[in-house]
Order: sequence, then structure tokens, then C-alpha cells
Amino acid sequence: MYEWLDQIQKPEDVKRLSIAQLEMLAAEIRRYMLETVSKNGGHLAPSLGTVELTLALYRVFQFPKDKLVWDVGHQAYTHKILTGRRDAFKTLRKKGGITGFPNRFESAYDAFGVGHASTSISAALGMAISRDLMGRTNKVIAVIGDGAMTGGESFEAINEAGQLGKDLIVILNDNEMSIDKNVGAMSEYLSRVRLAPQYERVKQDVHDFLERIPHVGGKMLRTVSVIKDSVRSALVPGELFEEAGFHYVGPLDGHDIGLLSEVFERVREMHGPILIHVHTKKGKGYLPAEQNPGKFHGIGKFDPATGSCVKKACPPSYTSVFSQTMLELAERDPKLIAITAAMPDGTGLRAFKENYPKRYFDVGIAEEHAVTLAAGIAADGCHPVAAIYSTFAQRAFDQLLHDVCLQQLPVTLCLDRAGLVGEDGPTHHGVFDLSYLRMMPHMTIFVPKDENELRHMLYTAVRMDSPAAVRYPRGAGLGVDCGEPLREIPIGQAETLREGTDVALLAVGSMVSKAVQTADLLAEKQISCTVVNMRFVKPMDRACILREAASKKLLVTMEENALIGGFGSGVAELLADEGQAVRLLRFGIPDQFIEQGTHDELLELVGLTPGQMAERIAATRETVKD
Repeated sequence: MYEWLDQIQKPEDVKRLSIAQLEMLAAEIRRYMLETVSKNGGHLAPSLGTVELTLALYRVFQFPKDKLVWDVGHQAYTHKILTGRRDAFKTLRKKGGITGFPNRFESAYDAFGVGHASTSISAALGMAISRDLMGRTNKVIAVIGDGAMTGGESFEAINEAGQLGKDLIVILNDNEMSIDKNVGAMSEYLSRVRLAPQYERVKQDVHDFLERIPHVGGKMLRTVSVIKDSVRSALVPGELFEEAGFHYVGPLDGHDIGLLSEVFERVREMHGPILIHVHTKKGKGYLPAEQNPGKFHGIGKFDPATGSCVKKACPPSYTSVFSQTMLELAERDPKLIAITAAMPDGTGLRAFKENYPKRYFDVGIAEEHAVTLAAGIAADGCHPVAAIYSTFAQRAFDQLLHDVCLQQLPVTLCLDRAGLVGEDGPTHHGVFDLSYLRMMPHMTIFVPKDENELRHMLYTAVRMDSPAAVRYPRGAGLGVDCGEPLREIPIGQAETLREGTDVALLAVGSMVSKAVQTADLLAEKQISCTVVNMRFVKPMDRACILREAASKKLLVTMEENALIGGFGSGVAELLADEGQAVRLLRFGIPDQFIEQGTHDELLELVGLTPGQMAERIAATRETVKD
């Protein structure tokens, strides 16, 4: 089926192929990647852009003796295919299959596990330090995309690496900048010259010669240095990296396997920190992805013939409801400002940008900056809404605590993709936010039971004069009517959906509908349940909880969040503080990282399906009967 790909059983097989054969292999890898991702979903466009780059790396370096660290991991599908996972690639992102990101537990070739951006240079530098201490001589290579370079950690690592002077190769994969052919040709020429061994020798000889000339040698050397720096600044775009202590090479054509191989072979013999700047085309080789790389950055199932997504008929997503509500709120309030961290489409803020461009800010992959920027905006009288995926908001913990909550600033944090998010796996599940937000003084935490309640909670949050977080899941809503006028929800007030006599089910967010289904199953067992939509994790409705504790033998909490420190923990703390001796059963995410799979598969894995919860509740109730 695949003439060349079928011959690749291990990375060493790449080394025996000619450049022409590698180019044919690249085309087959793209076809195989397209075939798999169209069925499984995944990060297609970034990985299509790095096929030749990856082949050149494996042609020259000796992995896993040499260490290859990918940033984020969106670009690493070819790497997975080449490293003994060609057949397993068909299981990409499926439960029990290979993960969508490099994973140390999956392969020895995955030197460092990733999933969040801007970590590769720090990790690679750490490996270089360890290598030197242990007397090894292997190479360490970090591959980082230009998007990840917007994260401050990248520059912190570059600064440290330049100071230490360790042998370290950083490959900057630039798939946004368009390189003019003339500039590209000149850069390739300059790079070849600067990489030639004789270049360094001639440079040192000239330096020594000028330094030996009596009286005028020093002045001539300084003059030459000034001219050299001026010319370099004009011709070579790597001045920033040179000043940081890196030897800069590029930009290079990231799809030219021969050129890349030649550069890598020369760089392999060099010492000190080196940055190689390559230019690639995101979505390379698949026209729909080339024309719309944003759509195909991370995509679900699609028709490879047309590029059209395969979607089932379903209600509007929480994200789309958030998007529409933001437009409605912005029309009413000229001080409302929207902030995203490189996710205008994912968070639903694209429409806000188009309608209110002066009130919209995309800060790049820099969540820490996004939150402190929001704090500054709030301190000066406007109301910022920072929309960030739950898993990425973890990176701004200190900024939320210190810059927002300590100063009691009216910042609204909207946490999309909260809870279990499915096939992206443990690096992307948003299951810790309730735990870390609940400990922050002055923070109000809203958790809507459906997409209509999300509208009202967002409306309430932006009218507050203090920090607030609104947390909602990925995917389609429940299909409820969202046509009613916006209204405020009383802070800290729960909503009782059903009255019962035996058990109280206290649920938040996505688990409220599951609680209703669980109550229906328990009713078949003659167990009568009160079902409460708690709505707020902080402040919790103390009166409601204590009332149910006084009238029931069993309280049950339900949340799609870590059990440690989450909503259930808050209820347990309240009952303990009030001396309420009532049996408490908590449902949530256990103390472990949860693998990838469909949302339904993962709910079953952690015991959060209505059937599983009903069975445990019924068994527990038997132990607390009079």
C-alpha cells in the first residue's frame, strides 16, 4: 500500500534512503497521516508542516541517544510514525491507543512529555546540564513553533542557555512568516558560509591579525566589529538570538530535506547554543489545510476528499453560546473588554474581535500575561473577560491569586473545556480548576448546569466588582431554550430541581443533568432523591447544604473535577465545621491523571455515569438505614 513507508520499521531505516527516496516517503507519510486523522481527529496542519524537518533530523542524528524534545507536540506525528509506532498510529487519540502528544511512558524516543506550550527549551537545557554532569556527549535538540515563542518561558530558557553556553540545538519552526525568495536564498547562502569550519578559522585569524597591529589594531578591531554588527542586523534576522548568546542559522526552507540534512550535519559538529530558523508551511501537502490552517490545527473527524467536518446534528456548543452572549454584553457595556491567549476560535471570541476590534486582545500563548493584563485593565476602570481553556489557565495560578484576587479586581475568567475533554488526554483535561480556584480569597466560582444558565452567569459575573470565574464544558449544550432575557443570578444561591425524602444529590455543572438521570434510576429502586443544582462552588449555599444534611441520612456530591480540594471537599469541610454527622458520598475525578478516550468512555472509567452512581448510592444507602 505504501512503497516506502512500509519499509520503515525503525528510525535507522531512514538513514539508508536517498534524498529523492525520502521525498517520496514524505508524501506517503502525509497520505497516511491524512487517512488516520480524518477518522480519529487530531492536530493535522502542524504535523503536515514538519514531515521533511523530522525526516532530516532522523537522517542525521542518533535518537534516542541524542535527545529530541518537541514543544506542545502538535508537530510530532511524523516522529511517532518513524519511531516504531507506525501501525499503532491508527489508534491515535483512542482509548488505549497512542496519545496525541509525546509521552515518556509511551516510547523511549519521547524524551519529554508535553501538551502545553513553551516548555521545550527549558527541558532540553535541563537535559544538556545533566548530560554534561554525567560526562556524556550526545546532542540535545528542541523543536519549537513560532506560536510557542510567544510564551515567556521560551525566552527565560533562551536567556539561561545563552549564559551557560551549553551544547544545545534549538530549531525554531516558523510557519507563519512568509520569506521572500531573494531573502531566503541570501539567508541560505549566509548560513552555509557561517556554518563552514573555515569560516570560524578565518574569523579568528582576522581577529588575531588586527589585534597584533601596534597602536591602531585595537581601534580597527572595534570598527570592524561595529560594521559587522550593522551588516548582520540588516541581513540576518537572528540578531535577538545572537545577542542572547546563540549562534543563529537561517531562515531555511523547512521542506528541503537535502538542505536541512546538510545544515544538521554541520551543526552536529559545532559547540555551544545554536538556533536554527526554518520556515515551513502549515498544512503542507493537503490543500484544504494549507488554505485554512486554523481549522485543521486541531480537528475532529472530517472527509479527506473535501475537508468538510463530519458533524452530527446537535445543539449549539457552550462556546458558541458564550460567544453570542459576549456580543450582547459588549453592546450594552462599552467598558467590556475580551482577552484570549492565542485561542480566538477555540474560545469563541472571533466574532467579538470582528465586531469590537479595539476592545479585543489576543496576547499569544502567554496566559500569565493575559491574566495580569486583565488585572491592569480592571484596575483602571474597565471590565475584562479573559477566556482561556481550563487546562491552560493553570499556568496563571500566581497571577490569579496575587494580581487579581489579592487586589479584589473585577476580572471575569471564563474557563472553556472544563472537566474531561476526551481524546486530547491528561494534558488537556480541565479537572483541577475548582480545586485551585476555591482556595483563592475573594473569588466567586460559577458553574452552569446548561448553556442558558451560562448566559445568565456571565451576565452576573461582568456586573460584579470582584473576581469571578465561570466554568463550562467542551462541546454541545443540552439544547435548552436560550431566548429569555438576561438576568442576574443571586450569588451563592442554589436551585432545587427536585424534592425527595431519602437522599440529596448536590451537583455542579455538567453533573447536574447526570444527577437528574441518577435520581430517575434510583426512583426505580424506591429511593427518593432531592436534586440540587448548586450553581456556585464558592460561595456555596450553606443554608441549602445544612438543610439537606439535617433531613437526609445520605448526602451525595457530584462534580467533573478532582475530588481532592473540589466541590465535594468544600461540602465535607462545611459539614465538619458545623458538626453535622451525616454520611457523605463524593463523586468526581480520582487522584490520578485520566487517559484519553471519548467523553462517555472516560466518564465510565472514573465511575461518573448515572448507572454507576445509582448503583453506588443504593449500596451506600443500605449501610446508613435506621
